[in-house]
Amino acid sequence: MTTATSDNKKIGFWTCTALVVGNVIGMGIFLLPASLAPYGFNALIGWSITLFGCLTLARVFAHLAQTLPDAEGPYGYIRETLGELPAYMALWAYWVSLWLTNAALATGVVGYITVVFPALGAIQPALFAGGLLWSLVIVNLFGVRTGGGVQIVTTALKLLPMLAIALLGGWVLVTSPASYVAQPPSTPITLSAVMAASTIALFAMLGIESASVPAARVDDPGRTIPRATMAGTVLTAIIYIIVSTVPLLLINQHELADASAPFSLLMDRFGSVGFGRWLALFVVISGLGALNGWTLLVGELTRTMASNGVLPAVFSRNNRHGAPAVALLVTGALASVMIWMSYSQSLVAAFTFLTRVVTAANLPLYLCCAIGLAVLWRRGVVTGVGRNVLLVAGIASLYVIFAFIGIGREPFLYALALGAAGLPLYAFMRLRRRATLTAKV
Repeated sequence: MTTATSDNKKIGFWTCTALVVGNVIGMGIFLLPASLAPYGFNALIGWSITLFGCLTLARVFAHLAQTLPDAEGPYGYIRETLGELPAYMALWAYWVSLWLTNAALATGVVGYITVVFPALGAIQPALFAGGLLWSLVIVNLFGVRTGGGVQIVTTALKLLPMLAIALLGGWVLVTSPASYVAQPPSTPITLSAVMAASTIALFAMLGIESASVPAARVDDPGRTIPRATMAGTVLTAIIYIIVSTVPLLLINQHELADASAPFSLLMDRFGSVGFGRWLALFVVISGLGALNGWTLLVGELTRTMASNGVLPAVFSRNNRHGAPAVALLVTGALASVMIWMSYSQSLVAAFTFLTRVVTAANLPLYLCCAIGLAVLWRRGVVTGVGRNVLLVAGIASLYVIFAFIGIGREPFLYALALGAAGLPLYAFMRLRRRATLTAKV
């Protein structure tokens, strides 16, 4: 075992950008048009707020990476600005959300694979999902460069259906522009509907921080992470605006809300019959790419927390490929347990519940990083232009508070419970470190 990271095992701009795009564009976007359809034009306003907020948060992570290039990602950013306890609580909730996300992705991918290849439906679903999860754990055991290479390929492939939707929308606009105004959504615009739609859209944008999480494995992090974070977030924002607007305007609102595969419905109606099945294949690729990216990140985050003494030291050990082997195996086991639990109830209900909790569990990390940037500005050490940096931190903080209000009381309480659940382990690790220091004296 070794804990060193050589330069030839580090990742660069394209892999970091692929992590952002590949983790943000998972499976949520393929169902999101149906989820947002009941909100009508409120969805477009909600999307605008969410994308603006996420671009601001991306700028927060870019500033933090430039100012603290030697910090080990978000944990280091928060610890150096707000202290160890806030860093631990935010990252603990985020850490739990990562392997919950992996469980949700694995179960979702299985559902789509059986549509593309019906014969695979004979395999027990939970066993199938677990097999997919562990295949990508094995990929990442060969090191961050191997996992990053897989991420680049799957990200490139998952952009193809997004391009197909954009081209189809452009073709319909040129050949039949009246189709865009034939059946506009009828839902009235209200503040509560906008907030609800914005919160739903936020789940599809989670992952903008992906380039910063493996900061210790990034080549020239002070330059690479900011560029990759902004490039990946802007590219994803443009894609989401296009692919969310086209089906909302071309398909009847109520029909779209009932669609189990809204993009397939759009392709079959305005393209050629049968295209929908091919699109489902790319949904599988997209889901597997996101599962690979989040597996990489949860391993790196676990290693970072362990190397900082807030998780058992065994999690910080790397194998000969430089991969955090114990961390990957343990988080893979935790995600496997959640997969088996999710099949004990309605898959849709389980997925919906997991997405709400995951979204709530991400928000403390975003809020702490935004406040941390303001702290750095106050210290006079932040990289950037004076008040612009403080403005970015302020807007990002307000957006996260807005998202907390919009997400509702129940997910908020679950997020608090997640943070509190990690406190006994934090106290134990603190006492253990204190005892070790006392013994040395």
